[in-house]
Amino acid sequence: MKRIFILIAVVLFTVGSVFADEAVLIDFAKLVADIHVDDGSAGDTPNQNRQTMMDYSLNAGNNFTAEQKGLMKTSLAIPNWEVVLTSSSRNVGNVRQSYTMPAPSKQYGTILGVRVHFPVEPFGSWAIIKPPFDIPAYEQGEVGDDGSIQAPDNSDITTPSRFEDGYGVIKNVGTIKSVAVNVYGLNFPHGLSTILIDPSGNEKTVFMGYLGFDGWGELRWENPAYVQSVRNRELRIYPLYPEATPFVKFGGFLIQRDAAAPGGDYVGYFRDVKVIYDKATLDTERDIDDEAVWGIINERENAKKRFEMSQFGQNQVLRYLEQQKLASESEFTPTPTNGQE
Repeated sequence: MKRIFILIAVVLFTVGSVFADEAVLIDFAKLVADIHVDDGSAGDTPNQNRQTMMDYSLNAGNNFTAEQKGLMKTSLAIPNWEVVLTSSSRNVGNVRQSYTMPAPSKQYGTILGVRVHFPVEPFGSWAIIKPPFDIPAYEQGEVGDDGSIQAPDNSDITTPSRFEDGYGVIKNVGTIKSVAVNVYGLNFPHGLSTILIDPSGNEKTVFMGYLGFDGWGELRWENPAYVQSVRNRELRIYPLYPEATPFVKFGGFLIQRDAAAPGGDYVGYFRDVKVIYDKATLDTERDIDDEAVWGIINERENAKKRFEMSQFGQNQVLRYLEQQKLASESEFTPTPTNGQE
């Protein structure tokens, strides 16, 4: 009988220990521009991040030249991130003065710097700092020195993607226990939230806290619905195959300014976002490799990848076309004087 109780205790301890894995969702120190990709401008200064390069020329159609398609590349490099103001605050002056920049930190290296220009009038406003494209969960392949993406030798979509390990995606995520943001405060009274995206594309905005402090600090969100004790959890049995591994993606930051707070510029810096979570499934040795026999997960995930790429490509092509329409002249041509051509 004593052995049975010991066995039960060991099992409960083992089950409890599989909970609460910690992983970095996004690490902005990894998103520095480290390769130069031709974008039509002069110079060879690094302007894109190799690991997160995306090529959207495949979705551009046949109306573009090979040279134009060669320019249709982007990445999660920090200068490419966007600041989207709420519609009531989105005038030309506020939009022009809201952007991201790589910021050198003595402690962490290059990190994400953000400037948001809120209205000076006394009304509530908010801004979202978001990646330049919806971070894909299934993107694979190696990236060349010119930014070209070389497809992997195999089509096994279950292998890790390029956007895991601190680039915006965590796989095998069950219930999230807590989220932490390492942020540099400058005594602004604004609120900070983190946006998370699940496999169905649903966004969950979790409030982290207020930025009214000076220097580096860790803001945390604790899931109020998380049940720590295994005994108090609702135990369910799910089919192990062909369910795909769930994941969480980084959708951005939300900065909220209260009507009573000062308007004008907000400046802040972000180091990383970390998540503590339960595993959705355990890695175990099985007698039969179900995926090798049926290939159902691979088929489903490839379909999701094609959908992700089609959505990403359409939006980026539209942005490329708008970029080409921009006026290139900064000054008027001088009016010739009498007798001059």
